[in-house]
Amino acid sequence: QKNSCVLPEDLKNFYLMTDGFQMTWSVKTDDTLMPLGSMVINSISKLCRLGGSSVYTLPNAPSLADLEDDTDEEGNEDKPEKPHFDSRSLIFELDPCNGHGKVCLVYKHAKPVVSPDTEIWFLDRALYWHFLTKTFTAYYRLLITHLGLPQWQYAFTSYGVSPQAKQWFNMYKPIIINTALPSEEADSFVNKVDPNKVFKSKNKTPVIKKKLPSQPAGSQKSHTSMTSSKTSSLAGNSSRK
Repeated sequence: QKNSCVLPEDLKNFYLMTDGFQMTWSVKTDDTLMPLGSMVINSISKLCRLGGSSVYTLPNAPSLADLEDDTDEEGNEDKPEKPHFDSRSLIFELDPCNGHGKVCLVYKHAKPVVSPDTEIWFLDRALYWHFLTKTFTAYYRLLITHLGLPQWQYAFTSYGVSPQAKQWFNMYKPIIINTALPSEEADSFVNKVDPNKVFKSKNKTPVIKKKLPSQPAGSQKSHTSMTSSKTSSLAGNSSRK
């Protein structure tokens, strides 16, 4: 009644069953429990609206609506229209995500009458919007499927989860983080090795043997004369004997 809007039927039935939801789980490392998973759906009292108040309590302080910029909407006709922080949309926080961002219930068309159609979006720390699901039921299934692992919402962004969060995904939900590659892009991730290039024979440079320096002609003549004289003397001695 305060915001002149009606909850979607699936979220309304959820709140009729339980006023919010919170489940955490831990892992044991070296006999020490470390909190890891966290699944949260804010209660009705914490289903606060975003963008309606100023960021600071100072007079004339900027609000989220002052950060509104429509330039990123140009050229994105194939993507769903992003929420707005001003009066064009109504945004309510479903999950604070432990400070990594906010999962929000968004009424995208609030003028002239609030549309009953809602969507679930993720608002990161840089105030960029990322579409998650069209219904709360689909988001609840995603929350359970991802076990509330840290930063799991970033798997639906263009820059993905952090390396640390990816390690937890590889340990507890490897099927989700290692999704099947598209058929047209599968070859681009294969490490192709061409054996012809790897084992290509290299042309070895021939080793040039160094020749010994030639002796002078005079020394050769003296050497031959000495050998000839020795042979002649030996022949004379033998004849004399």
